[in-house]
Amino acid sequence: MSEAIRILSTKKLLPNQKQFLLNAEFSVIEADFIETKSTDFEVKNVNETLIFTSQNGVQSVLQHPKCEELKSKKVFCVGLKTKALLEENGFKVEAHTGYAADLAEIITLVYPNESYTFFSGNLRRDTLPEALTEAGITFNEIEVYQTLLTPQKIDTKVDGILFFSPSGVESYLKKNKITSEIAFCIGETTAEAASQFGIKNIVIANQPTIENTIIQCINEFK
Repeated sequence: MSEAIRILSTKKLLPNQKQFLLNAEFSVIEADFIETKSTDFEVKNVNETLIFTSQNGVQSVLQHPKCEELKSKKVFCVGLKTKALLEENGFKVEAHTGYAADLAEIITLVYPNESYTFFSGNLRRDTLPEALTEAGITFNEIEVYQTLLTPQKIDTKVDGILFFSPSGVESYLKKNKITSEIAFCIGETTAEAASQFGIKNIVIANQPTIENTIIQCINEFK
């Protein structure tokens, strides 16, 4: 009997997400290589349109006492799950995309005359702010959460690694090396980070979701 394929997820999966891998008869190891926490921030000088690029940003704003005041404003966001979380909590999402670069393009081409407030994290990418600045679009930024690296050594040999953010890649590589393992990346930004760290064997999800990353992993080994 051949040995089971071993997969490491760099974040703890939901039970139904993990079950996909178990149903494929894979062995699964899970560890959180990053953690996020809300920061203290002020809701002031908020412009007419809000931008969120992650569910973490939404969660932080939802905890703020002045959250209700923001729900009358239009929202642009990155990610279907970010959109769903916003709408579940009473926000009106005007536009959403899979990637920050695509959102920047829509804003600069279609909505250049509006003003924006970007609710971001401390390790956010420069893609969106740089594009808005270059296009001369009015925006400000409020940092609402922090991403902390939580590197740990994994002694078990694995065949594939699931990465869900550039920070996760960086954290994993602080105490581990990648040789022949396949890196399954949730999106192009994460894959770009993996490539910059010298990882050669990369598979990118068709859609930037955890579920699709898992499906790509199963397809690769099955």
